[in-house]
Amino acid sequence: MFGGEKIKKGEVIIYQASKGEARVEVRLEKETVWLTHAQIALLFDTERSVITKHLNNIFQSGELNEKCNVQKLHIVNSDKPVSIYNLDIIISVGYRVNSQRATKFRVWATQTLKNHLIQGYTINAKRLAEALDKFNELQNTISFLREKSQKELLTGQSQ
Repeated sequence: MFGGEKIKKGEVIIYQASKGEARVEVRLEKETVWLTHAQIALLFDTERSVITKHLNNIFQSGELNEKCNVQKLHIVNSDKPVSIYNLDIIISVGYRVNSQRATKFRVWATQTLKNHLIQGYTINAKRLAEALDKFNELQNTISFLREKSQKELLTGQSQ
């Protein structure tokens, strides 16, 4: 959820830091994740003013283009749209923020990238398990239908 409004488009993923320090709901859409300014501050355990400073530096230096990496989200009962930032921005800010949680993020991001480069692929274990569950469910359904069809053929009840 963003600002109390349930997201209708895209998948919402919940990120929780170790020991329950931070819980951030992440919007997954267009092959990237999106966070609000406040969510980035929560993720990296820092003040919003620090995030603002880093965002301004990222855009002013030309490191990333604001138009390509920021979207406006209209929230019910709000006068202004809320800016949401994609993964490129989140990573860039994460490598600038000086906090323990940002350091943990950098270690995780670097390790994930290193593993991907060495192995040539990345496996999302949760999604793989979900796909396996769906596959097993489909196999069970197919087996049931085959058994039912064979019984109907044997008893002559097929229409």
